[in-house]
Amino acid sequence: MENNNSLLQNEAKVKNWIIFVSVLVPLLVAVLLFMPEKVDVGAEWVYFLPHLNAVINSAASIALLLGLMFVKKKMYNYHGATMSVAFVLGAIFLVSYVVYHGAAESTPFGGEGWIRPVYYFLLISHIVLAAVALFPILFAYYYGYTDQRAKHRKVVKFAYPIWLYVSVTGVIVYLMISPYYTH
Repeated sequence: MENNNSLLQNEAKVKNWIIFVSVLVPLLVAVLLFMPEKVDVGAEWVYFLPHLNAVINSAASIALLLGLMFVKKKMYNYHGATMSVAFVLGAIFLVSYVVYHGAAESTPFGGEGWIRPVYYFLLISHIVLAAVALFPILFAYYYGYTDQRAKHRKVVKFAYPIWLYVSVTGVIVYLMISPYYTH
């Protein structure tokens, strides 16, 4: 009984951390995006980060698709490995994204005509879903990592499509805005 109680307390702590991180990260990103003055990193290297982020998001998208394929084939070890790769890539992307947007001004989209509303639809849906994605992704990863398959399956129904959409639209948005980068 005591061991079970300890497990429940540990799980409650993990859930509290997931909630805390899921709220903190979007708030931090919002603050960095809307800061009146950017952080001076003293170098031009920061302007390479959007290109790196597109590569990271592309790799994460591939890992997510492979993870789906592996779970459908009941290759659970490979599924776990590819989802862990996607998770780590997402964390690296997040750090890179925060550094870039903390140091560089946002690039305005220069497209005109029908492409403009398409770009803004993709961008806004990407941003909104990215802001809420961390919560279900962290729970899905935690439940998968701790082999709580029933809980994992319930959360993944929401987490996976959101995560894949955010990863893929991140690349599409990058491809659409990259001609307007000035650095």
